[in-house]
Amino acid sequence: MSSLPESLAEIVEDFAAVEGQDKLQLLLEFSRELPPLPEHLAQDSMEPVPECQSPLFLSVDAGDPARIQLYFSAPPEAPTTRGFASILAQGLDGLSAQEILDVPDDFYSALGLSDAVSPLRLRGMSAMLARIKRHLR
Repeated sequence: MSSLPESLAEIVEDFAAVEGQDKLQLLLEFSRELPPLPEHLAQDSMEPVPECQSPLFLSVDAGDPARIQLYFSAPPEAPTTRGFASILAQGLDGLSAQEILDVPDDFYSALGLSDAVSPLRLRGMSAMLARIKRHLR
């Protein structure tokens, strides 16, 4: 996917390099890398994403359109949701609003997780990206 920003394209390449259960293992690794919320941000002030199977909250700081900051909160017992949030955090945080808006809505299909993760969970990731973009429009 050439239209992806470099940081997100590298993550897609990482997933493309592994097969089957290894994709789930990689997703689990991403879940462990979800950054904690900064002290100034409380989960109850964040937007819920009810399309996710597990509780997920996000916050988009678009104060500087040239450098968007993304924050996610999901419980440790929700590794798939945390993994998706971490992919978006690592792939999009710090990019410009336009770079994020240019990400294809279905980029997650290139991760190759459709055989390993339910369509309902994939829709959760799609909803996260849609909400981020809505904040930036």
